[in-house]
Amino acid sequence: MRPTTDDSLLHTLLREATAALEEGQFEEAEATCRRALALDPRNADVCLLLGQALREQDRLGEAEGAYRAAVLSRPDLADAWAGLSGVMCEQLRWDESRRAANRALREDPGHPEAAWIRGVLRERRGDNAGAQRDYLRAWRSDPQTFPLPVPLDDETVEQVVGECLVQLHPTLREYLANVPVILEELPSDEQLQHYDPPASPTGLLGYFSGSSLMERSLHDPWSNLPSAIVIFRRNLERFAYDHEQLVDELRVTLFHEVGHFLGLDEDDLEERGID
Repeated sequence: MRPTTDDSLLHTLLREATAALEEGQFEEAEATCRRALALDPRNADVCLLLGQALREQDRLGEAEGAYRAAVLSRPDLADAWAGLSGVMCEQLRWDESRRAANRALREDPGHPEAAWIRGVLRERRGDNAGAQRDYLRAWRSDPQTFPLPVPLDDETVEQVVGECLVQLHPTLREYLANVPVILEELPSDEQLQHYDPPASPTGLLGYFSGSSLMERSLHDPWSNLPSAIVIFRRNLERFAYDHEQLVDELRVTLFHEVGHFLGLDEDDLEERGID
């Protein structure tokens, strides 16, 4: 039986949406998916692609709806369960995210994204051994996208902090002498919720707390709450492909948080290439 005109058009739109996603044209991919859904509103593959396009645009609530539509049409679609787990993790909905990741791995035991997300969730519960097993599973399935975490020790952090301070103006170094650099394993829920919308639990590499230089009283510059720069070890370890990249990203993160101490916002930092 020959395919109908609508079937042929649907397959063409699926190819175009996939190509747009691969090229980073997320709005175009979304528009193409919506055209495809007009032909077949319950097509799981289209719903999956739409979820991916919306997720790339940080429209997490809409992406969740698209992923749910995909698994409603095809309950065995591991990619959609993994995508659902990812957007719920980004929304700090830990239990729901874990259930979706487990379902994805039930459908496809080697699914790399689902294994990686479950590893992230296990880390947050303090199950580091379980997390390492999941990271290893993700790496075996897709080593390019999910490299194994690169260990970051305290000595490396101290060395890089010292190198960064040397590059700063002496007056700024004097101010920063009162600002400790604290190494923590992971950002807390409270730190993530400091941002609106909440910061990514895997993407937040550093955090500045306290008052910037611009906010401090001219008469009593240390009268406000004490400032601190916090570096999140586990997120940095997962970010890098090798030790060199890890050190480079640690350096960028430190300068980024020093920028916040100076009173620069995210747009200011992006203009200066420290984002």
